[in-house]
Amino acid sequence: MSIMSYNGGAIIAMAGKDCVGIASDRRLGIQLQTVSTEFQKVFRMAPKLYVGMAGLATDVQTLHNLLEFRMGLYKLKEEREMSPAVFSNMLSHLLYEKRFGPYFAEPIVAGLDDKDQPFLSTMDLIGANVCEKDFVVTGTCSGNLFGMCESLYRPDQSPDELFETLAQALLSAVDRDAMSGWGGVVHIITKEGVTTKELKGRQD
Repeated sequence: MSIMSYNGGAIIAMAGKDCVGIASDRRLGIQLQTVSTEFQKVFRMAPKLYVGMAGLATDVQTLHNLLEFRMGLYKLKEEREMSPAVFSNMLSHLLYEKRFGPYFAEPIVAGLDDKDQPFLSTMDLIGANVCEKDFVVTGTCSGNLFGMCESLYRPDQSPDELFETLAQALLSAVDRDAMSGWGGVVHIITKEGVTTKELKGRQD
């Protein structure tokens, strides 16, 4: 079994009309044994910027602490919030620095830029960055998530439609993956603010 699928997990981000959403499941496992059903995989880095990380749980938490530190330094030096594009590049460089002993985490960056337009990017564990206009996925059931997103995604969705699409895609995908599931959490980011909703899924 790959170390990337040791703890399980599923994360999905999708763009709408002047909004963006990111969702993850809640399960933390040791292979097929469930340890926790309230594990956080998506983190708020700025008012309109979220990052989700799937992979080895210890590295996810370590990387989150390091990102918080880097964000604090940037804010002190530049006296402004980091934009999603800058954050994505910084995270990519951070991962590539450790390429010979990498953090076993695959991040997704989702947020709104200075013009309140959606920004989505994802990368592998050594920071190979790719930006998308529609949706990005990562985790142990990324194949399932891709299939659901390609079926359900439509351009220019409203925040409510985006929530429904993300929720249906996430719950349908994790139901077919033994390594992820136990409900989920969805964050919808708009220029007015962030709406967070929890999903109740199958608990088996």
